[in-house]
Amino acid sequence: MLDKKATDVIILQVAPLTSVADYLVIGSADSDRQASAIADHVDDILSRSGSKPLRVEGMRSSQWALMDFGDVIAHIFRADVRKHYALERLWVDAKRIAILGEPSATKPAVAPRPMKRSKATTKTKA
Repeated sequence: MLDKKATDVIILQVAPLTSVADYLVIGSADSDRQASAIADHVDDILSRSGSKPLRVEGMRSSQWALMDFGDVIAHIFRADVRKHYALERLWVDAKRIAILGEPSATKPAVAPRPMKRSKATTKTKA
């Protein structure tokens, strides 16, 4: 994906959470054409190494593509579509795997918001 300038590429280890796959690879594209080029490139590179996809979905629209290689499922989204589906939020408990040569994408810690306390009303009997 990175060879074709995909952005925000992440690898999630989902094996402990599901039996569907061991890893999800998610990347974004700036346009339908780039998403299609990324998917074609992933297919070409992995096919040359002997890994043909078991299933491919979404290639017609090129806004989103799913490529199932068995233990690894690749998702390629146009950036706005990725934000809509928010797979990272669905797999928030999955471990993120570092991509060699890429800066680590660590999330900033989010401080809990203080809760506003409402004044307790005291009722007096008359």
